[in-house]
Amino acid sequence: MKNSLKKPLILTIDFLMMLILIALDQYTKYLAVINLKDRPAVEIIKGVFELNYLENRGAAFGMLQNQKAFFVLVACIILIAICYVLLKMPEGKRYIWLHILLVMIASGAVGNMIDRVRLEYVVDFFYFVLINFPIFNMADIYVSVACILLAVLLLFYYKEQDLDFLNIRQKKAREIK
Repeated sequence: MKNSLKKPLILTIDFLMMLILIALDQYTKYLAVINLKDRPAVEIIKGVFELNYLENRGAAFGMLQNQKAFFVLVACIILIAICYVLLKMPEGKRYIWLHILLVMIASGAVGNMIDRVRLEYVVDFFYFVLINFPIFNMADIYVSVACILLAVLLLFYYKEQDLDFLNIRQKKAREIK
């Protein structure tokens, strides 16, 4: 495949993956609303895991309650940064995981942003009773899993030169030489 066609194809796949993940997030939240809202929790594994409807007006652990504008702004900044990185990222198999993880983070940000803008809160419904973990949703899973794996990749897989495309100063210094 010609290099001139490769980048648009990769970005199209990223975008389609993002649409699928957002649709899955929104669909699971829709199911939570119609099946769990105003009803008792549904035990999946007794004393360990249940489906429990919650309208979350804050962030993780209920922090920053009713700060919709702040959350939307942060999500937009994250999306702009991810778009920049995806556009600048070199082609090649070495960067496939980076594409996938950034798409997961973007999908989670958009999924929860849709709720905040449309409903004024985020629909959460997964609850680990055993450890009394905060109630969460699919978008939260995308972001959490992707951030953990991204940290592992950045620490153990990618070398500094693999990420040179992000360093604007270094690029300008090379152009001067």
